[in-house]
Amino acid sequence: MPEHDLVVIGGGPGGYVAAIRAAELGLRAACIEKEPVLGGTCLRVGCIPSKAMLESSEKFYEAKHGYAEHGILLGEVKLQLDAMLARKNKIVDTLTGGIDGLFRKHKVTRYLGTGKLTGPGRVVVEAPATGNGNGPTEITAKHIIIATGSKPATLPGIELDGDRVGTSTEALSYDKVPKHLVVIGGGYIGLELGSVWNRLGSKVTVLEYLDRIFPGTDSELAREALEIFKKQGIEFRLGSKVTAARAAKDHCIVECAGQEPIKCDRVLVAVGRMPYTTGLGLESVGVTVDNKGRIPVADHYRTTAEGVYAIGDVIAGPMLAHKAEYEGTACVEQIVTGYGRVNYDAIPAVIFTEPEIAAVGKTEDQLKEEQIPYRKGTFAFKFNGRAMTLANTLGKAKVLAHAETDRVLGVHIMGPHAGDIIAEATAAMTFGATSEDIARVVHAHPTLPETLKEAAIAASRRAK
Repeated sequence: MPEHDLVVIGGGPGGYVAAIRAAELGLRAACIEKEPVLGGTCLRVGCIPSKAMLESSEKFYEAKHGYAEHGILLGEVKLQLDAMLARKNKIVDTLTGGIDGLFRKHKVTRYLGTGKLTGPGRVVVEAPATGNGNGPTEITAKHIIIATGSKPATLPGIELDGDRVGTSTEALSYDKVPKHLVVIGGGYIGLELGSVWNRLGSKVTVLEYLDRIFPGTDSELAREALEIFKKQGIEFRLGSKVTAARAAKDHCIVECAGQEPIKCDRVLVAVGRMPYTTGLGLESVGVTVDNKGRIPVADHYRTTAEGVYAIGDVIAGPMLAHKAEYEGTACVEQIVTGYGRVNYDAIPAVIFTEPEIAAVGKTEDQLKEEQIPYRKGTFAFKFNGRAMTLANTLGKAKVLAHAETDRVLGVHIMGPHAGDIIAEATAAMTFGATSEDIARVVHAHPTLPETLKEAAIAASRRAK
């Protein structure tokens, strides 16, 4: 029976990072993953391929509509979708292959199959559905980390067929541009992929149950984003309760309460994600999940079972790849060194639409609800010199600071390269900066991060 010091179940961002860090710290580490390639949802069918398609589709759209004001006139711009998809796949292959290389470098043992707890310190690796793998093999370990991630959620009445009615996985690989794509869900997954196919020529209709898009984000920026997306040609039907979605002979039908059925070519179901915690044998070690299928953990990601830990999407908190990565590192470092932590007050999130939307810390809505006194400073990209030269001036930066201490409580940015600019705000909050601290940092000119500086000046009330 193979013995390891630490076994990670799941080879996504949390799992492979944890396994590599354990090996770096001298543990005999192993990782169990049911897919042939490592990287989890993020690298295979999530973060990376979606950003590749977002970038390619944006370049296509710019070539058709955005170069003339720069004095660049092009002939007919054509889409070669198969080449665009091939580029996306090449990026995925390169990155997933890189993880294999890191496993070999650090001598992390890889098990291909599904991991299942069979008792304290014991895990059985069952062969994947393909029949190729190491299982069934029983292995032992003093420490076991569950990092199995999440899977797409769905709704009653929706008949997923893995093709015309599908999830984000299918929407990353359509073999042709749909004439009409219906997106069920107005969150970041639906809007990112909806933006891709809208740019490539689809009519996109977004159905959202709530009266707003991007639940949980700053409502002020979400309202402004909605108007921008409408101008881009995306249709929104807010307050829509989807009751059914199915594929017919040569089309799809989507039904909403109180509305006429919608006929379309494809349906993207993007109503969130749910923890992947079934079939893990949790009951064999006395671990139970909560009403949302998540694994409850105490300090340092410990479950109720001795030696069993959980990180990433299977525990409470935002389902973000970088959250899982840092939890994996902190969990392993706590096991080995006695210290490891993640600052949950400074975890950034980015929506890669156009314009990008990025945030860290509390929203203005949360501050009002929690009755925390605050000051707000904003600065629009239309007044930023670098944004003007880029011909990309939509959006603004918002800094929220405590009214009494000036400590930065939240930063929200919508605009060009918002996902990059938010890193400065995250670092500032991590070190307990005030809005005046950010304002006094010398920012190069002309650059986009000057919008953050100007918003900080406004929040610190140094603005004239």
